[in-house]
Amino acid sequence: MPENPLHQLLNPKSVAVVGASNNPMKMGTLQALAILKDGYAGRFYPVHPTEKTVLGRPAYASPRDLPEAPDLAMLVVPTIHVVPIFEAFAEIGTKRAIVISAGFKETGEAGRALEKRLRDIAASSGMRFLGPNCVGIINTAISLNMTIATMEKRPGHLSFASQSGTYITQTLPWLQANGIRFSKAVSCGNEANIDIIDVLEYLGEDEQTRAIILYIEGIRDGRRFIETAQKITPKKPVLAQYVGGSAAGARAGLSHTGAMAGPEFLYDGIFKQAGIIRCSSIEELYAHGWVHATQPPLRGRRLAVVTNSGGPGTAISHNADRGGMTVPRFSEELQAKIRPLILPHASSANPVDLTFHMDTQILAVAIPAMILESGEVDAICVHGAMGSGFLKSIYPHVRELAGNLPEETFYEQMSLDMTAAAGIPAKYRLPLIVSSFFGREDNNTAGYMDRDIPVFNSPEKAAWGMASLLRHLEIRDRKPVERAPLPPEHPEAGGLIRAALAAGQTALDEFQAKRVLSLYGIPVTREGIAENEADAVKIADRVGLPVAAKACAWEIMHKSGKGLIALNIPTEEAVRDAFRAIRAAAGREVPILIQEMVAGEREFVAGMARFPGFGPCVLFGLGGVFTEALNDTSFRAAPLGPTEAEEMLADIRAKALLGEFRGLPAVNAPALAGILQAVGTIALLHPQIAEIDLNPIIIAGNRPVVADALFILKA
Repeated sequence: MPENPLHQLLNPKSVAVVGASNNPMKMGTLQALAILKDGYAGRFYPVHPTEKTVLGRPAYASPRDLPEAPDLAMLVVPTIHVVPIFEAFAEIGTKRAIVISAGFKETGEAGRALEKRLRDIAASSGMRFLGPNCVGIINTAISLNMTIATMEKRPGHLSFASQSGTYITQTLPWLQANGIRFSKAVSCGNEANIDIIDVLEYLGEDEQTRAIILYIEGIRDGRRFIETAQKITPKKPVLAQYVGGSAAGARAGLSHTGAMAGPEFLYDGIFKQAGIIRCSSIEELYAHGWVHATQPPLRGRRLAVVTNSGGPGTAISHNADRGGMTVPRFSEELQAKIRPLILPHASSANPVDLTFHMDTQILAVAIPAMILESGEVDAICVHGAMGSGFLKSIYPHVRELAGNLPEETFYEQMSLDMTAAAGIPAKYRLPLIVSSFFGREDNNTAGYMDRDIPVFNSPEKAAWGMASLLRHLEIRDRKPVERAPLPPEHPEAGGLIRAALAAGQTALDEFQAKRVLSLYGIPVTREGIAENEADAVKIADRVGLPVAAKACAWEIMHKSGKGLIALNIPTEEAVRDAFRAIRAAAGREVPILIQEMVAGEREFVAGMARFPGFGPCVLFGLGGVFTEALNDTSFRAAPLGPTEAEEMLADIRAKALLGEFRGLPAVNAPALAGILQAVGTIALLHPQIAEIDLNPIIIAGNRPVVADALFILKA
């Protein structure tokens, strides 16, 4: 397997920048200054057609004039100049490049042609490149910052791959204010050569990276994305924000980076399939990613809450419970140890509510240590360990009572050394998250942040940060994802589909569709096609009364409400009546499908649709007449292994129907999951099938049976 191109791109020993000048308002200049000022120790070469020196360094008129082929070239020039400069770097042997310039495929056909030219040059020369239309990279391990903003000098353990450049440069001051530091950050831009999957793969291998976050507007190679993530996520948390699921988001993404978006529900399923934790905002992505990058992995669901106020403690407990955590009542033994440290009316049960308490040592160190030493919890959340921020707010009122102490002296006398408080996760190997209404202006908050303890500005956010750790525990505990090799195409099924297309059909009739299903092992109703009343009666006698009768022609894709279906037909005479009535409603001598009536009170739906970038994707959900009304479904990309198919069953809101329910036995889950796997297999083996709809799948006893099927074909 070839080495990932990010190894060399993120670790260059020499860098050339084209587009830097002595004008501080130019983007190329700002990026060159970031390289020079933030500590990069490698060789730096500015390239400028007219300037002799740039930022105090000798400048070169062309890449061909450089004293060596740099490991990495960065182009920040007008679009019209990109191709010839790129070609010059390829000629001198540079193997990695970052094209910052925009104006490529995101702008239309002419831009797509330019972008193809870059790809062709790279392919012929062995070059790999980021962009175009990106904003650079960060590697704090070698103090390399190729963005436009100042980088935090201290390396972190959170790495970021983003299809938006803004989120790795404009946000750097905000991240620093919140104590969040990158290990690596990569702006992917248009992904003409190196894509976000390459970056994900590299970060999965990177030892400095403990957690990975992704900002996604669209994925072009869904199968590779899923398989790459599935190798990483059991060992290293991956979190993502996806913004292309709405019409507006998709439109914006297309004009932004040319990203290929997909519907919201699809990415929700794809992230679950890949083991990726989904975030709803960029703030949540950074904050939860920082939790995973800094805190020990969660071992269980039990959360301790220590607070100086009842409201925040209740909010943390409530939201932690919603997120799947538990807030267990402490043992009497543990409560007896806590009580001497708190006021008589305060609660020691969990949450530990100190009510108003000025001794932050007790709140932030003594009580958390007692709790974590007890072994009764798996994590702790502390609210209200405030210091100078609170003191500043009360100083005007207490100044006289404090003997008119100078403000700073007043703060110093009540300050807390945060070393012990922030050392709790390392000491006990259990995660700590802090909630505070004070930011870095508070010395205790700053003390936590500077020692890599995540601080959230609301109790609810802190609780959901802890729940994010639980999501990765669930991913680590997931059954291994294994897939059998794709079987060969069944010759009868392939022949049937090709014959239908040759006959001009755009769909299979129900009988044909169920034949294909049965050839791949999917259980279907017993049935037959009747061309006359006598045939209908014979088939009814064979499958057993009562039966159902349906018009069966490929042109008739939906039968409900049109008089084209009759159910629970009890007698032979009623079969004849139904046969005549359905043909009358159809207005022609349409074949009639006679099928067994399957008794069952639970109905589900399975299906398949194809999506750009992901190919065939399998659907499962609540079926029958409630399918569209309740929209309770889950999606995964084919092919599916047993673990992925079983997870789809547990993914719907109505999953309780799959277990023992109101006297009904538990559904045969492996058999139902097997249908989903087979649907994915059929779709992969037969690309002529555009859509599959199996609705309803009736649960007869505990056995799933497909009672109706629709296959839409494409040439």
